[in-house]
Amino acid sequence: MGRGRAKAKQTKVARELKYYSPDTDLRALEAELHGQPSQQTTRGSRDDVDEADDDDYDAWTSRER
Repeated sequence: MGRGRAKAKQTKVARELKYYSPDTDLRALEAELHGQPSQQTTRGSRDDVDEADDDDYDAWTSRER
């Protein structure tokens, strides 16, 4: 019985997502399509990350049971 309000809210949100069109930055889109670097900062490559910081599983595997 209590699902009607939740379903109406979900329908409203879905409709907003479907029909809402934000302002498109056409210059950024053009630069991306032409392969030019954008003015925004880019994320670092995966090589910049220390592999030891990625996974704590190594600490578990090196221990004797």
